[in-house]
Amino acid sequence: MTATTDVTLEWEGHPRGSREYKRLVAALLFAGIATFAQLYSVQGILPLIASGLEITPSQSSLAVGLATVGVAVSVLPWSVVADRIGRVKAMSISIVVATILGLVVPLSSSLPVLLSIRFFEGAALGGLPAIAIAYLSEEVHRNHTALAAATYVSGTTLGGLLGRIVAGPVAEVTNWRIGTLTVSILAAVAATLFLVLAPVPRRFRAGDSAGPSLGTRLWANLKEPGMLVLYAQAFLLMGGFVAIYNFLGFRLEGSGFGLPQSLISLIFLAYLSGTVSSRVAGQLAVRHGRAGVLAGSTLLMIAGVGLTISSNLIVILVGLVILTVGFFAAHAIASGWTGQRATVGRAQATSLYNLFYYGGSSVVGWLGGVVYQQFGWTAMALFVMGLAVLALIAAASHHALTNRTAIQKKTAITTNRSTTLT
Repeated sequence: MTATTDVTLEWEGHPRGSREYKRLVAALLFAGIATFAQLYSVQGILPLIASGLEITPSQSSLAVGLATVGVAVSVLPWSVVADRIGRVKAMSISIVVATILGLVVPLSSSLPVLLSIRFFEGAALGGLPAIAIAYLSEEVHRNHTALAAATYVSGTTLGGLLGRIVAGPVAEVTNWRIGTLTVSILAAVAATLFLVLAPVPRRFRAGDSAGPSLGTRLWANLKEPGMLVLYAQAFLLMGGFVAIYNFLGFRLEGSGFGLPQSLISLIFLAYLSGTVSSRVAGQLAVRHGRAGVLAGSTLLMIAGVGLTISSNLIVILVGLVILTVGFFAAHAIASGWTGQRATVGRAQATSLYNLFYYGGSSVVGWLGGVVYQQFGWTAMALFVMGLAVLALIAAASHHALTNRTAIQKKTAITTNRSTTLT
């Protein structure tokens, strides 16, 4: 009995290349596809929804906004559920309920009905981002968590892309209801693959009354400077990223370019670059450390946004790809780092990251639109670049402070030893 317990305690997580590691990474990849395909499936067909339900464009955009609000408000409750019943069980409930609600979305007869279903769908979908990083941080060997997290993020980019590029063409040929239904069916297939592949957790221990309270776990992460820096990355970078994607279509359909909606929807193919960059960023982080990769990714994002100021369509599209590469690389590093850094309330730590992430999407994404409507594209691009610079400064300052503190501690230890020997 003792020998078995010792082996369990000494287990450090699934190593890269093992069968269980491959199953876990594949499961989270499919979970990311299922979740984000549903979450963003309506974004590319908002004009069709507006005409189908006879509502305004701004009203139709709430179909996206209410879903992301649902995610934001649900991530913390989901983290509590996951602590009680287990990571895999909680994620399974999340994906199954969300998939059922996704299949109901096409039946919406009015705007209130559509928004209600989308909100609850988002609240159900919140279970995956709330728990996924905590799950892999517990189950994967610490040397490989950055790469595993990056693979999960690549799944989220694939899901976001799939939802947009499938719903759009299908809806254009049929109607918006068939478009969303098609995506929901694909998401159901991906969700089933997650349920089949996800390994049974080995390190998870259900929370009990003897452990820290929820408030203690939340405060432990909110008061830690390094965590706050990572949450700032989520809020600032995601907010700016969403603002660019939300309103670039309006610029491209304007008098300066006059592109049709069918061509504008293809800009989401830039997400493929994020699918690649998130995984490459994970590999680079293993070799060179997270801090440098995060800084380089943010600089790429700033450069990409700057290129979108151009009046040349090719330059704008190149800038969009560079922006997407930088953002998803930064997100892969910051989200994985959150789960790895947490020592108390890992599920709450990653849920807080997602709260700031989707909070940035809602708040900064909307604020970027205000800037665009009032002052034009250049002003909004500069606004987004400013947010990324703030994120870069916060990360760089904390990294420098951490290194200085480590050097001071090392110097103090050396001095104490020398004094003792003397």
